[in-house]
Amino acid sequence: MIDIIYFFENISSLHRSIILIGGITFFWSIESIIPLFKFNYKKLKHAIPNLFFTLTTIVVNFSLAFLLLTSADWVTANNFGILNYFEIPFLINVLLGVFLLDLIGAYLPHYIQHKVKFLWRIHLVHHSDHNVDTTTANRHHPLESIIRFAFTLLGVLILGTSIGVVFLYQSISLILSQFNHANIKLPLNLDNVLSFIIVSPDMHKVHHHYVMPYTDSNYGNIFSFWDRLFGTHMSLEPSKIIYGVDTFFNKEENQKINSLLYRPFEKPKSKSKK
Repeated sequence: MIDIIYFFENISSLHRSIILIGGITFFWSIESIIPLFKFNYKKLKHAIPNLFFTLTTIVVNFSLAFLLLTSADWVTANNFGILNYFEIPFLINVLLGVFLLDLIGAYLPHYIQHKVKFLWRIHLVHHSDHNVDTTTANRHHPLESIIRFAFTLLGVLILGTSIGVVFLYQSISLILSQFNHANIKLPLNLDNVLSFIIVSPDMHKVHHHYVMPYTDSNYGNIFSFWDRLFGTHMSLEPSKIIYGVDTFFNKEENQKINSLLYRPFEKPKSKSKK
């Protein structure tokens, strides 16, 4: 585990890019072999806006990375944060760091974005994909990328995690998000077993159903414990899932980058979710 943390402490931009591109390539390939839904769409054309927002997410994260590095170095040097307050074995420290960063940096902002009206409008960009696949994982408005970064930074300051743990968490989070958004059909029993530990594809797809209350459920990204603990877990037969959001259900508009960028400032065209 020490070697793993050392690797992530010194991980290069190239290696981080390989994780991102490698994950998309792998799950994109698997989708063609065992698809959950047989979408009638041009896969590459559908991916264009999603890859655009993947790029904006990368720009936001790399532009603000110095804040993460500075904060992680500071909490480590000053033994600041919950995990530094107690004498914890190294392995437990790392596991708790990843586990709790998932709560503060992923579950919490995701939950809040569904409850605060303007933040929900920002998050709509992610939910307005009508053909959810692995490229949907990073389909986030630039403002959402900033919000998620801010919560991750908050997690670092509260927990006192080192930069190695932070980059390990971000890498796991990225791969798990690509996995649970991927349009893949796992054996039902396998998916059910996985969903008690991590967020499985069938579990997360429920969150992308176009109407309440399913839209406001299954907020987790890596671990499924949080939804079960806080009562936000729901199940729905995959065959009944319809992707999108009832308040912005224009499929053409939801594929246009300029429309998606303007989405947080646009009025709903039908009954409001909030």
